[in-house]
Amino acid sequence: MKLNGSAPVITGASSGLGKEFARQLAGRADRLLLVARRVEAMEQLKGELVAGNSGLRVEICGADLGTVAGRAAVVEWVRVNGFEPDVLINNAGLGDYGVFGAAEKERLREQVEVNISAVVELSHGLLPMLRRPGGILNVSSLAGELPMPDLAVYGASKAFVTSFSEALAVELAEEGVTVACVCPGPTPTNFGSNARRADGADTNRSGQDFLKQPPEKVVAEGLRVLETGRTRVFPGGSVALVALVFRLMPRPMLRWLLRRRFRAGR
Repeated sequence: MKLNGSAPVITGASSGLGKEFARQLAGRADRLLLVARRVEAMEQLKGELVAGNSGLRVEICGADLGTVAGRAAVVEWVRVNGFEPDVLINNAGLGDYGVFGAAEKERLREQVEVNISAVVELSHGLLPMLRRPGGILNVSSLAGELPMPDLAVYGASKAFVTSFSEALAVELAEEGVTVACVCPGPTPTNFGSNARRADGADTNRSGQDFLKQPPEKVVAEGLRVLETGRTRVFPGGSVALVALVFRLMPRPMLRWLLRRRFRAGR
């Protein structure tokens, strides 16, 4: 999979990692399709990208990926407008800090719809339209490597994304479609502020400074893993080390540590 001259579709493109994906691809791609709810923010980003990259064509599709209609609208937009993508970057995602029992039902639904259903339905809907060689890059998380008290649904949804990506990587290899996932640790974006509840509920952040990586590095490593044909990457040496520890640690010990951390944050 080569990104020079590509035509990527980027979800969650109005802010955070989605915006950074667009910026890093702008100097390499021929066309970009930005997908998010906030059209005005994408219009501003489009102006920035076009101004700095002559010849780049940037398209915008406003859609709510938390709804069946919104996801279908993206697939239909690509079909009707003849965009001919060769890369899909499933970046859009939602979190919710706090205990599961106190969560709002709608917020739980949104996480499942955006973090899981959108990844599945957009991958399925756009796969027949992907030019070969092509690629799908899914944004997962270090949180998918372990059960996450205070982020139970988010962590579980990212475990799904990682497993789904690895399965598709095997299925689609002979079709000329590279599938990979990038699994960042804590990253300075607006994710934290959006995940915080109205009552101010937060999660235990002790030790996060050790794991933090800038969005620029997360995106660069994600794009690199897609081009090199690897299936999964944990951006940053500290994140990769912690992911390895999580995988090797006996589950009873892991649960004991998580229980202690959870209680310390109460």
